[in-house]
Amino acid sequence: MDDKPREVVRYRYRYRRFGCGGGFFLVLTVGIVMALFNLAVGVGISVRVPFTSANFTIAASIGQKDKAVAALPSYTEGRLGGNQNVFNNSTTMTIGPAEGAAEVILGRQDGAPVFDLHLDVR
Repeated sequence: MDDKPREVVRYRYRYRRFGCGGGFFLVLTVGIVMALFNLAVGVGISVRVPFTSANFTIAASIGQKDKAVAALPSYTEGRLGGNQNVFNNSTTMTIGPAEGAAEVILGRQDGAPVFDLHLDVR
């Protein structure tokens, strides 16, 4: 047997990545280019939760600061950063003239259809 002490191998709890998320670089590059052209793009999907009046919605937008929130689906209006649902995870990032917004909502959303794919270019 060896009299040498065993080395303890410690693993990091996460992999090495950039300190800031990919959203920062997306808003920094794509968002600013879109803001220069006075554009905003919004995408989203919404599905009704079976046997309830609630919907599950995932939506995001990126572009000029004044138009980014307006590019989200109309039934999510006023819910960005709100607390009127069972679950609402909203995030926004603004860099100069560009803004990116994303939200995941589970709850009642007035005017939301049973199934919706949303794409809006403003």
